[in-house]
Order: sequence, then structure tokens, then C-alpha cells
Amino acid sequence: MKETFNCIIMGAAGRDFHDFQTFFRTTPAFRVCAFTATQIPFIVSRSFPQSLAGPEYDHDIPIFGEERLRELIDEFDIDFVFLAYSDLPHEEVMHKASLVQSCGAAFSVLGPKQTQLTSSRPVISITATRTGAGKSPIAQFLARHLIDAGHRVGVMRHPMPYGDLLRQVVQRFAISDDLDRYDCTLEEREEYEPYVENGMTIFSGVDYAAVLAAAEAESDVILWDGGNNDYSFVRPTLSIVVADALRPGHETDYYPGETNFRAADVIVINKVDRADDDAVTTIRDNAQRLNPSATVVTADLAIEVDDPAAIEGHRVLVVEDGPTLTHGGMSYGAATVAARQYRAHELIDPRPFAVGSIAEAFRDYPHLQAVLPALGYSDEQRRELSDTIRRCAVDTVIDGSPASLTKWLDPKIRVVRVQYSFVQRSGPSLVDRVRDLTDSIPTSAE
Repeated sequence: MKETFNCIIMGAAGRDFHDFQTFFRTTPAFRVCAFTATQIPFIVSRSFPQSLAGPEYDHDIPIFGEERLRELIDEFDIDFVFLAYSDLPHEEVMHKASLVQSCGAAFSVLGPKQTQLTSSRPVISITATRTGAGKSPIAQFLARHLIDAGHRVGVMRHPMPYGDLLRQVVQRFAISDDLDRYDCTLEEREEYEPYVENGMTIFSGVDYAAVLAAAEAESDVILWDGGNNDYSFVRPTLSIVVADALRPGHETDYYPGETNFRAADVIVINKVDRADDDAVTTIRDNAQRLNPSATVVTADLAIEVDDPAAIEGHRVLVVEDGPTLTHGGMSYGAATVAARQYRAHELIDPRPFAVGSIAEAFRDYPHLQAVLPALGYSDEQRRELSDTIRRCAVDTVIDGSPASLTKWLDPKIRVVRVQYSFVQRSGPSLVDRVRDLTDSIPTSAE
């Protein structure tokens, strides 16, 4: 038996770095030779800094595109490949396992016991079964409730370290200038900006032990706002999991969303107003079969439009949250709902006008039609997004991105912003469940 096993971590600039720091950094028998990256553009050809890797490493750890996995297994004489990213169909997970094993290596996945941190504060986690299920509106709703009840809330977000990792070890966003200071991509702004706009502080980064310590230092309660359908990096006191009524069955078909679904204390079946009754019944039946002790509630996301008159009767371009449309697999979002609700004359198909990496995204995700994903992982991609919008020459752009697009667009372009808000439809009150957890915690006023 070897004393040291050579490893590759398959990731997407998020859980991969967390798993390294919580398990591999302190388990020298597993030596990480490389990371691979996928899902997110412009994150390969980087390296994981030696200063974050720890004393067992005398150099940065390289990051390669996942398409090179087969040759990397051979080049580094790899013994184990660990999967460390989310929102994959179960079948695709096993295709990856088969590829790895065909190269002679073992395929593995770490679990909560190896990777979850423990907080000194109560932790409410909001995770999901799929990307785009509606986690953040629920997290923001609960954060506002807790703050209004007098609690200091430390919101922690699943990582999105798409830039300089050394500058992103611990990030604290409290004012809009913080978003500029950290040179946030559009995708990062989609997650952080709604909290900042509502006067809340949100924490993120690369080293989540340090991120958690920073959040605990100024909080009574930790609220975890998950990414994709990944499980929480911090062990939850109360686990709330969002299932999407527009994608019934996905709660059992995707990794690690099924992990969340099976472990949830509360399952929120979301978007029920636009779903078939049979879809809601499917999710309820799966919950009863896989997690009978969970409380099940239903909810919807109500849309709020700042200028409905700019939609009615006009030629519009709908722009939606990028990750929800791409690896989340949705074909529409809040902007499309608003266009239909307020009777837009025409929804313009942006595909003929797309340029650069935006055009490539349409080729990669052929299910997208009269909708434009708000992709902005780099300055160049943001310029291409802006150029695509300008070339569409519409009367109104309906912005369904959680981050306002006006920062990136020509001010002459008329933009209507659409946002979601959480509305519970049935079941025991989510607010009461949270209140039961936090009643014994002294408030900041006390």
C-alpha cells in the first residue's frame, strides 16, 4: 500500500477549493497534484496558491480544463479523482466515474462529515435540488425577518472565486463600493448585490473557516445561501431545501440535490403557481418516500416590475440570470414572466445578434431561444453582452438578473428591472419555524 496517493480534484472554482482546505490540506496521505475546472468560463489556466495550500506544498497547484482529465491521470500517475462540484445528472456523475476508472484511478466524493464546518452560532441553510430553484429570495426573506426581529445576521454565500484567489480569501460585502473593490463579475454581483441593496452584509471567499469566523464575529445567526444545488459548507441547525415545481423529479435525478432533499428539515416546493398539480404531487410523493420526517411547504416567487408601462405593447429583449439558464437548464425566468404578464408586443430572439462568447453560449445551450443569459465572467464577456443587447435594437430590455445590468449598458437603452420576492402558499409557517430556532438567542437590542 502506498503511503501517499496522488489525487486530482474535479471542480468549478467553489467546492473544490473548500474540500481541499477542509480535508486534503490536513490529510497529507492524499496529495493533490492538480485541479480540473468546468461549468464556469475563464477560470482555467490559473493555479491554487501555495500560500493557501499549506506547508505540505512547495508550489502552486495547477488548474486545467476538465477535458484534459484522461491525460492528466496518466501524466501525474493519479490514484484518486475526487468530484467536487454540483448540479450534475446522476448518469453524468457515473459517466465521469467510468472515465476515471477506465484510466485505472479510483473515483470518489467527499461528504459532509469530511467537509462541513461547525459554527458557534445557530445556522440556517437554504440549499436546493437544482440551480435556479429560488434559494436566494427565500434567504433574503428570512434574513429580513431575522433583522427586523433584532438579530444580527451573517449571510454566507457559496463561493464564486473567479478572480485573484489571494484577494478573495475572505470577502465582506456591506456597501456597493465593496463590489467594485473586489472587482466582482456580473455573476458574483447577482448574488451579493441584492443583499447590499437591502442593507445586509454578506460574506464569501476561498477560506471558509476564516469566512465563518468573520461572519460569527458580528452575528447572532448564520444564514447559508447555497450555490447551484450544493450542500452547505457549514453544518446546519435548520436545513431548508428548495425543490422546483417546474422541474418535478429533478430532486431525485441530480447530484448533490438529492443529498439535500434527503437531509432536509424543511422542503419548500417553489413556483407552484406556474406548475401543474401533478408536478407538485410528484415532489410531495418523493419527499414522503425519501424524507418522511421533513416538513413540506409550498411557495411561489412573486415578480416585482419597476416600470410595467415600458413593457406593454413594446418590442422587448428579456435578459435572465445566467447560471439558471446555462447549467441550470431553465429556458426562462422572471423577465420572461414579466414580458408575458404585462403583454409585451414581441419577445426578440437575441441569437442572430449575439457576438463572441455570448454566441458560443447559444451554441452550447441550444434550449435557449427568445432569452439572453446575463453572462459576465470577464470584462470582455461583459462588453460582448452589452454589444449583443445593443445590436438587438429593442424598445425595452427587461432585466431579470438579480444584479442590475444598467452599470454595464449604454444609458440610452431603456431597462426595466424585474425582481422576485418569496411568498409562502401552504404548510406550517417558515417564519414560525425560524422563530422557534432563534427565540432563545438574545437580540442586538438586548
